[in-house]
Amino acid sequence: MSTKNTTTAAPQPEFSVKALVMPLMAVIIGMIMVILDSTVVNVAIPSLQAYFNTSLKTIQWTITGYTLSLAAVIPLAGWLTDKFGAKQVFLSTIALFTLGSVLCAIAQTSEQLVLFRVIQGLGGGMVSPIGMAMIFKLSPPDKRGSVMAMLGVPMLLAPAAGPILSGWLIGLASWHWIFLINLPIGIAALLVGMKYLPIIERHKTPALDIWGMILAPIAFSMLAFGMSEGGSDWTSTRTLTGLIVGGVALILFIIVELRQKQPLLELRVFGSSDFTRGVILTWISQIALIGSILMVPLFLQNLLGYTPLESGLTTLPMALASVVFMPIGGKLFDKVGARPLAFVGLIIITAALFLLSQVDLDTSRTTMMLPLAMMGAGMGLSMMALNTHVLNSAPRRLVSRVTPLTTATQQVVMSFAIAGLTGFLTSRTTHYMAEAGANANLAQSSASAFGDIFFLTACVAACGVLMSLTLRKPRLKDDHEGDGTEEKPDATMMMGH
Repeated sequence: MSTKNTTTAAPQPEFSVKALVMPLMAVIIGMIMVILDSTVVNVAIPSLQAYFNTSLKTIQWTITGYTLSLAAVIPLAGWLTDKFGAKQVFLSTIALFTLGSVLCAIAQTSEQLVLFRVIQGLGGGMVSPIGMAMIFKLSPPDKRGSVMAMLGVPMLLAPAAGPILSGWLIGLASWHWIFLINLPIGIAALLVGMKYLPIIERHKTPALDIWGMILAPIAFSMLAFGMSEGGSDWTSTRTLTGLIVGGVALILFIIVELRQKQPLLELRVFGSSDFTRGVILTWISQIALIGSILMVPLFLQNLLGYTPLESGLTTLPMALASVVFMPIGGKLFDKVGARPLAFVGLIIITAALFLLSQVDLDTSRTTMMLPLAMMGAGMGLSMMALNTHVLNSAPRRLVSRVTPLTTATQQVVMSFAIAGLTGFLTSRTTHYMAEAGANANLAQSSASAFGDIFFLTACVAACGVLMSLTLRKPRLKDDHEGDGTEEKPDATMMMGH
């Protein structure tokens, strides 16, 4: 029976870029809301500690609990999408995240705040992978780079804007508003999503991979926990427990998934060298991004004495440059593919991090702004080009399973980068203090340690430059190509109102 059906029903209005504007807006609003909450709480930690009259270690669980719940639910996104539909699951997760935000704002104890942050994370974890998969499927193949670049804007803008927004809201009103502001944003995302997000025909729902569903959250959340704890002490019981339990669960999960015909996460896509190289390059970009987004505010606030708002304004050029260069990178991707964009983008990132490695206690704000703007430009050119390359490298029918896979692995890599860089910062500070002996100056030693951090991440980015030369432009794959199956094309899409 022939499956090469070339009916004229394929070119439907919803496949045009113009018709994608409102669905894209719904996804972007949801992503901005979720990604913002990954950084706004960092600035509010001192205020939360004073308000609840509790220890820093307890309040830090508002961040750790959110991260763990994000990592735990990401692997379930693909199966839930197949079972209930992308639009329904996306809107449900937005609603759950918005509810969690309101609960956080009215929390009466630090324990309640941690619990409500977990609820936030359970909703927010699936927003990005499901939103990216929906927009990718709807995008015309020859315009995917341009369309996906628009999704990259909140991924780079929100982390940089978070500290500015948080510092402004706390100074103007109180910490409650960093959560309450999500209520109107969440309602807007729901209204736009209900009206404009398309109803995409679902694939036949596979049987629930019970062991995968059990092992994946354990593996990803425990690894994220162990790595976050490792930032302070890699030999502590909590760190080792998280890494060992997470590592064993991950190994078992990989074995189970490779034996499943319809696994929770489609690990077989790593059999594609194009996919694997693209994923590794996204990991390298994540490490370089963390090296700037996390470490620069720490340097500005802890050593140069900047306020959270001043620190956020100093990093603003990175966000603005990414907004300018992201659409440029998207349009160029549609013409030249990922390799030249990744190559040029990672060269700019490497140069920016090398410039940042020269920081000291006399570094001025304007001196910091140039390399940060370069970071934004490099990320704008390369990040979504790499993400789109990864999705293009997988069979189209597996996109809803690939986005949770890449998001989950990036979450673990990000946790590893945060923990590893924080631990490296501590060890290098100790090294410089010991080297100076009786003349040791903590601020000067810390500044030298920050320089080493930026140099290390510059070296990582330089490795990415070399690896980017191995990328090639993958052929657009049909739903059934590459896995031996003969499935009907996933072409039926109707606009939902």
